[in-house]
Amino acid sequence: MSGSTGPRTSIAVAELRRIEVRGRDLCDDLLGRVAFTDYFLLLLTGEMPDERLRRVTEATLVAIAEHGLVPSVVAARMTLAAAPDALQGAVAAGLLGCGSVILGAAETAGDMLAEVLAQEAEAGSLDEAARRVLTPIRAARRALPGFGHPIHREGDPRAAKLLSLAEEWGTAGAHCAALRAVGAQVEGIWGRPLVLNVSGAIPAVLLDAGYPRRALRGIPILARAASLIAHLLEESQRPTGFAMADAAAAAVPYNGPRP
Repeated sequence: MSGSTGPRTSIAVAELRRIEVRGRDLCDDLLGRVAFTDYFLLLLTGEMPDERLRRVTEATLVAIAEHGLVPSVVAARMTLAAAPDALQGAVAAGLLGCGSVILGAAETAGDMLAEVLAQEAEAGSLDEAARRVLTPIRAARRALPGFGHPIHREGDPRAAKLLSLAEEWGTAGAHCAALRAVGAQVEGIWGRPLVLNVSGAIPAVLLDAGYPRRALRGIPILARAASLIAHLLEESQRPTGFAMADAAAAAVPYNGPRP
């Protein structure tokens, strides 16, 4: 089935002598003419981004790509150690953990900010809307997306920088305001302060710049894939995978039954 009522795509088509991407000739219009961030956003939205969206997207990609030997990196390195011929498998292993706690929290935080904004009119203020959204999260003893960090306990420098850049570039808007309202309610509801982390700042600055909310998880996935390739090249030259496995065995003693 084809045509306007059947399955179809508006992203790209490959033909005998040309490739069209979002209505542009890949070789004549895009290759050598656009940077990868612009191309990613063109693929995603069907339009070339304006300067606001391009700058903010680039900043978030740089912010989230690398954070040391985090679980996604450890998983990728250990996979490559076990299968040194499978770079693609090692990258995939590192990305499969992109969920509500690691990397994927930006999407969850974005949904939370959207809910705060949706309730603003009925609540009468952003602060009250934030309180209404956060209270059931706390009552259910769920983690607050975008807040708290095991390392950056005095504040995530990446989050602060992204928000300051959004102000500097004039892109900060309703979602950044919603994030501030959420931050103002946290200590009163949780009974202790929780620092804002990068996964809270990323959706605020991206959504204000016009990035599509349903594709928020794509930012950490895309950024971390680039970092994983770097880690895996280093792993092939300076192996650490089995050393990390030995460290895990040493750090987690066995306490089960003995024969």
